[in-house]
Amino acid sequence: MAKESGLGWTTCSVDDSGGTARAIKNDITNLEFATPRAVQDVTGIDKSAMERLLLLADFSVTLNGVFNDAANQSHDVFKTVPSTSVARTVTLTVSGQTLANEVLFTDYPLTRADDGALTFAVPGVLSDGTVPTWA
Repeated sequence: MAKESGLGWTTCSVDDSGGTARAIKNDITNLEFATPRAVQDVTGIDKSAMERLLLLADFSVTLNGVFNDAANQSHDVFKTVPSTSVARTVTLTVSGQTLANEVLFTDYPLTRADDGALTFAVPGVLSDGTVPTWA
């Protein structure tokens, strides 16, 4: 594969509270996700540089978008976040590369800007202990 832009995402879906995947890519204006690993410092006093071990893997995501209360769109997906603790499958696909994880969303903040825009920025974290893996 060659270098590519972030244009043309084919999938951005999130399960609703009933477990049905909903394609909400048209509501998402931008997103951030990370797949960090924890590290443990194991440097002995005999070393002159850091020595570390890789530990647990993690995943986090923030989906930013435009409020859409049409059936099966972003508001339907996220409106139960404040009242339920259901893990949701988040599936992201770009350039044929897919990353799917079970996520707990921790907030559904809506912002009404001074220009009238109504947007959200929904943060989520890994929920099931499965190492994030691109397919």
